Amino acid sequence: MTSLAARSPLMPRLVLPLTLFAAQGQAGGLYLYETGTDDLGLATAGMAARAQDPGVQLMNPAGLSHLEGRQLTVGGQLLYGDAPYDLDDPALSDVDTVIGWFPAASFYYSQQLDERWSFGVATYGNFGLGLDYGDWAGKELLKEATLLALTLQPSLAYRIDEHWSLGAALGINYGLFALKRDTGQGEQKQDDSDWALNGKLGLLYEFNPDTRIGLGYTSEVKYHFNIEREFPLPDLPGTSAHLSLTGLVNSPQQLMLSAYHQLSHDWAIMGNLGWQDWSQYNSNEITLPGRVITDKGMYKDTYHLAVGVQHALTPQWTLNGGIAYDSSAYEDQQNTSLTVPSGSAVRLGTGASYAFNPQDSLGMGFEYLHMDGSSVALGDLSGHYPDPDFYFFAVNYHRRF
Repeated sequence: MTSLAARSPLMPRLVLPLTLFAAQGQAGGLYLYETGTDDLGLATAGMAARAQDPGVQLMNPAGLSHLEGRQLTVGGQLLYGDAPYDLDDPALSDVDTVIGWFPAASFYYSQQLDERWSFGVATYGNFGLGLDYGDWAGKELLKEATLLALTLQPSLAYRIDEHWSLGAALGINYGLFALKRDTGQGEQKQDDSDWALNGKLGLLYEFNPDTRIGLGYTSEVKYHFNIEREFPLPDLPGTSAHLSLTGLVNSPQQLMLSAYHQLSHDWAIMGNLGWQDWSQYNSNEITLPGRVITDKGMYKDTYHLAVGVQHALTPQWTLNGGIAYDSSAYEDQQNTSLTVPSGSAVRLGTGASYAFNPQDSLGMGFEYLHMDGSSVALGDLSGHYPDPDFYFFAVNYHRRF
């Protein structure tokens, strides 16, 4: 393996860390709709209107008004990200995958308080990413990066009449941001954590018991992580560049419009139209002494489309299937962030649930996500992510009390 230090002039050594951490501070992680519920088997289709279990409060708390009595959904999920990073320089070894296996779990509870009011509480994690580049050419700058977020969400819904319902929820979010690099004198680790609040508002309109539409709004989650970084400059002995990073690692505000229609006693169709405000992260500044760098125009708003079907095969078995498309958050796939391997994505989901009795059911789901490739310009570490693939496996238990 060729030595990076032996090949890098002064300017690339300055620009490289600036670009790396500017990307991490702007958009940060990967926003996921998947949290281990039956929505995974539907590729998220209808998630703000389906309202068949307490997981509806993830996107639309007003959907709780459609649930009777007390209900509980507990889900477990496993993600595998096949996201290799291929360096442009053939003398440097590629990274097999920077993501690998990533577990998650969720808990959703709903309770009908009276004919008008319903309450819910949820715990889930659907924003973040764990990256592990291992012993690669850029380990002096980045070896591992982890962004984890966990949300505790109380929700409340009010049924106005037989057609209209309103909902609101408070997200209490805990975020952890950790970095690791290998300086040649041992590993250096830094991490920081923060608490942040956000809100959800929801609206559900039922034309009749077989047809409904839901609209959910989620405000952004804004974390403030303080990481101090100092980079030696071998070309100027005894000097260093100091990077003081106050990163804003956020999940954007978003809107989700969903529809659900029962075609017959055993067939239903559903769909989504969504929007996420990634373009608001185009004005963050990264500073060095005497120098300010603002990376404008890297991100743009994204749009989401999904359609799914549900088939009651027998009184016990229900089958799910769906397809979804999300546009890329990058303006240019040839100018992307090393720490956010992302692009336009197609989701294919399938799943099934089995009802043991009227109270207890078990759900299983699988989803395949194919993402467009992206290129990263980082001097000697320039490379590309060739069409990453993600695989989601989920199982959940649903109980009606």
